[in-house]
Amino acid sequence: MINLYTETNFCHDFEREFIEWIENCIKNVDFTFDEINYIFVDDIYLHKMNMEYLQHDTYTDIITFDYSVGKKLSADIYISVDRIKENSEKYQTDFYNELARVMIHGVLHLMKYNDHTDEEKKQMRTLEDKCLLNLKY
Repeated sequence: MINLYTETNFCHDFEREFIEWIENCIKNVDFTFDEINYIFVDDIYLHKMNMEYLQHDTYTDIITFDYSVGKKLSADIYISVDRIKENSEKYQTDFYNELARVMIHGVLHLMKYNDHTDEEKKQMRTLEDKCLLNLKY
C-alpha cells in the first residue's frame, strides 16, 4: 500500500494518479512493495529530521527511512514541499513534475540505486526520466 500524508498545509491534487504511477514503476522493474508512506512536510520539519537522524545541518528535499527486505520495498519517505516548490522555480519545471521526480527518486534509493558519484547521478536521472514518461496527471 502506498499512502500520502501531510504535516503541512499541502494538498496533493493528483493523489490517485501518483499512487498508481508509483505502483506501476515498482512493478515494471520486478520489485514488490509492502507499505510506502510519503509524508509531506515543510523545510523546518525536514531540517530538524536531517539534524537529528543524519547530523546534516542543511535543507534537503527528501529523507528516506528504508525498511525494505530484499525486493519487497517498505519505507517512510519525508518530502519538503518548500524544497519542491523552490526547485521547480529554480529549474523552471512544473511543481508536480518536480514532486514526482523526488517521489520516484526515493523509490529508486529503496531499490539500492545511489547518487554519490557523477556516474550514479547520471544513472539515477536516467531512471527518473524513464519513470516520468509514464506519469499522466
